[in-house]
Amino acid sequence: MLMRTDPFRELDRLSQQLLGTSGTWSRPSTMPMDAYREGDVYVITLDIPGVDADAIDIDLERNMLTVKAERRPTAKGENVQMELSERPLGVFSRQLMLADTLDAERIEATYEAGVLTLRIPIAERAKPRKITIGGSAQPKQISG
Repeated sequence: MLMRTDPFRELDRLSQQLLGTSGTWSRPSTMPMDAYREGDVYVITLDIPGVDADAIDIDLERNMLTVKAERRPTAKGENVQMELSERPLGVFSRQLMLADTLDAERIEATYEAGVLTLRIPIAERAKPRKITIGGSAQPKQISG
């Protein structure tokens, strides 16, 4: 149902691990994701802990679903001196190509405990259906 659209994701993750991150604002790793079918609904869950719900943006253009989130620094003020900063900050996103078999018009999104859940119904035209066979017409007899 989904196609991966970020072929360099693993390369980015490995380079971040090898090179480390510099500065307060770093390029965050991608959002870990699970995708599965639950009955007639396709479910996508994305881990984005530490992000306020108002900092999450979900867009759909044609069949491309884009989720963007911004994790902002929590320490504020003039007298704050950061001692350790390992949590990635900044804007990051995840793009998913949705199959035509999904009903993109009826996507539902919820955000709870740092997990964004998208529920996408399977389109009616994609659901299995039974085809009935009609009876054959009675042949006409021609007299003459």
